[in-house]
Amino acid sequence: MIDVRAVLFDVCEDERVFEKDIDLIENGILDSLAFIEFFYSLEDHGIDLQPTQVSRDDLRTPEAIEKLIFEYLGQRTETAK
Repeated sequence: MIDVRAVLFDVCEDERVFEKDIDLIENGILDSLAFIEFFYSLEDHGIDLQPTQVSRDDLRTPEAIEKLIFEYLGQRTETAK
């Protein structure tokens, strides 16, 4: 299972990613370059999400990102059955 916040920390190098409801975009933690790095990091974990497939609001907080990833993983598991 992927530790989404650890991946975020690796990309952003900011401990605030461990805060549940922090707005990553508004606080400048997840900028455009970090977005790209984050999506590449997800690919390393077998998660092939494209930035064009994701709403900016789904990337606003660590909790929202976790929800997005776990929904993606659930859909992928369902499709594989």
